[in-house]
Amino acid sequence: MAVVRLETEDHQENGFVSSEPAFARQLPQIDASVLPFLGGFGKYQKQLILLTWIPALFIGFSQFSDYFLLAQPNSTCMHPTVNLGNWTGSSLSLNATNGSTPVPYFYSNDTQGETNTSLCMCKEWNFELQTGLKENVVTKWHLVCDSAWKVHIAKFSLLVGSIFGYLVMGVLSDWFGRHPVLIVSVLFMLVFGLTVAFSTNVSMFSTLRFFEGFCLSGITLSLYVLRIELCLPGWRFSMTMVASFVVLGGQLLMPGLASLCGDWQVLQVGIICPFILMLSYVWVFPESLRWLLSTQHYCRSKALMHHIAKKNGVDAELDPSGILSELERELEKKPERTCIVTIVRTRNLWKNIVVLCVNSLAGYGIHHCFARSMMDPESQDPTMFHSFYADYYTMAGIAVASCLALCPAVGYMGRRGGLLMFMIITALASLLQLGLLNLIGKYSLRHDIVLRDTLNKKFSVAFSIIGMFSSHAVSNLSIFFCAEITPTVIRGGGLGLVLASAGFGMLTAPIMELHNQKGYFLHHVIFACCTLICIICILLLPETRYHPLPESLADGETFTRQPLLPPKKPGEQHLLLTKSETGRDYSRVQDTPVHQAAAAAVASAQAQAQAQENSTANGVTGS
Repeated sequence: MAVVRLETEDHQENGFVSSEPAFARQLPQIDASVLPFLGGFGKYQKQLILLTWIPALFIGFSQFSDYFLLAQPNSTCMHPTVNLGNWTGSSLSLNATNGSTPVPYFYSNDTQGETNTSLCMCKEWNFELQTGLKENVVTKWHLVCDSAWKVHIAKFSLLVGSIFGYLVMGVLSDWFGRHPVLIVSVLFMLVFGLTVAFSTNVSMFSTLRFFEGFCLSGITLSLYVLRIELCLPGWRFSMTMVASFVVLGGQLLMPGLASLCGDWQVLQVGIICPFILMLSYVWVFPESLRWLLSTQHYCRSKALMHHIAKKNGVDAELDPSGILSELERELEKKPERTCIVTIVRTRNLWKNIVVLCVNSLAGYGIHHCFARSMMDPESQDPTMFHSFYADYYTMAGIAVASCLALCPAVGYMGRRGGLLMFMIITALASLLQLGLLNLIGKYSLRHDIVLRDTLNKKFSVAFSIIGMFSSHAVSNLSIFFCAEITPTVIRGGGLGLVLASAGFGMLTAPIMELHNQKGYFLHHVIFACCTLICIICILLLPETRYHPLPESLADGETFTRQPLLPPKKPGEQHLLLTKSETGRDYSRVQDTPVHQAAAAAVASAQAQAQAQENSTANGVTGS
């Protein structure tokens, strides 16, 4: 009997067998074959990782510059344009979080209205900054009172520029490569960033900050992707967390840099000038090998693979696994590029990215709610956070603690388990802050008002610190999770979507301040509901720990949800069917187009073999 062997590829598309011959291709298996052949996570890769950490310090300076450039000063009117009579006004500058710069509050003995308007009619102001600068954007152009809204527009400009930059630069990095996007972003960052320091008015400042944010997002995204794609599965998370700590180091060093510079223009130049060092990356930093192989740039891949092998001390000529031989056979193929919009044709990939976008949005959005509650500007309690440096270093300390806790949590529970745990903590802190504090005010300590208010404030601060701690972890882990789930061919675009969602979450802070915190409670309630939705959606995500990065859309589709808890014994599988269902007839479950095509081919071969045997038997009989 003749036996027919269907030599087809392992994958199938819409239930039909591919006609291409099947052989164990090793070039798509970058984590399993290519990188180990080139020395694994060798000396050269570690040097490149170090080169991605150094700019993280400069990125930290730029991301937290709004705290200093746009900080609201304590302002006093020296020469009013109207006669205030017995009115004695004083200003109070409250430093909220997330770089917020609230409008000064004027206290007087009158009832609101005309008094505040009169206090803003001033010929000469005396400004006092608490940030270490002698002058910033607000004091230079007197952005107080009726002009205070321009401060929030300036904050919008950097964030909105970053959002557009993540979306555009992510697509471009998938289309043209990570390295060109990085170099072009650095060049324009130097141009627009240095021009900001020579702005002649606040409109010019806001416009240039938009383009600065656009270029900064290109640098941040391309470095993040390059770092992920350089690492083997066991190193990805640790290398990313080191970069996060370097960014936080930039945040911690910013007050010292501001005090050293003294003027906002000098500070802006000091923040941007270190990016000049990145111009050397044109020669010292190569394109991502993973992206070159995934997009079939095999000619460039060949030269880069020989370069990496030489740097790592590997003799590529031996080639025991046949990787270079396979590469030689593929040199004639043309490059293929993929756009992020192709995810709409996938089944699982688009759902995973949408879930992580919502997680990132909720994490950054509710972070402002917790920060505003902790640094309540309406509280007159002297023990509360009303100092710029207390606010700033409290937030930085919470972020550092969050990253420290993230490392063992993800190492023990994995990406999905860690994200779920921190999201549950965020939701509980939010709901307890919204609900428990109201219950304390309603049903307890009715007669002791002072004790009730004190208890309420202490609970509010405690829940706010817990919420900021966990929401920061949720935001960071959502971004990293997306970088692991998204295939290499669209990793820039997918990561750009999640980072843009994070930007929208951060954008809620200046929006609330622009409306003078009106609707703050509803804002908090909406994001608290989002956290509950996210808890359910996180259960739908796959686990990516120790898994190779997906390279193509087909690889991304193979990431499916696994049980949240591991099996009790090795090899144990949880039953998905009840006992009553196990007796059903599933004999026709394999009647798919693939199975039918294989069965038809086998039947045809059997018929041909039988006909040949019959003809042979007839010939023998006739003779």
